[in-house]
Amino acid sequence: MQAKPTLRTYDFHLLDCALRAIELLRPTVARIRACDRDLGEQLRRALSSIALNVAEGNCSQGGNRIARFSTAAGSNSESRAALRVAVAWGYVNAREVEAGEQLLDGIAAMLHRLGAAR
Repeated sequence: MQAKPTLRTYDFHLLDCALRAIELLRPTVARIRACDRDLGEQLRRALSSIALNVAEGNCSQGGNRIARFSTAAGSNSESRAALRVAVAWGYVNAREVEAGEQLLDGIAAMLHRLGAAR
């Protein structure tokens, strides 16, 4: 009997989207960090957490898989809130974070389809 194929981490579309969000938002995170070091660092950690938990969840099974995807979903929500806070404080403008927010919205939808708790 042949083993069930598994997705390699670098072939996993959700991980690619999480990495693209980091790349896209990297300059924005730097601008936010220049105005508010704590908020910038929290956003940086949350974005990293999305990618790392997605990768871990992809290689996990059962409840651990759902738990990792749920943690990624929480970090995704935290990232989205941090961007809104930065806009509210005037560190960046809404137009500057729009593409990143759209990408994070797509990540949220994918995580939901994978069973992440909301």
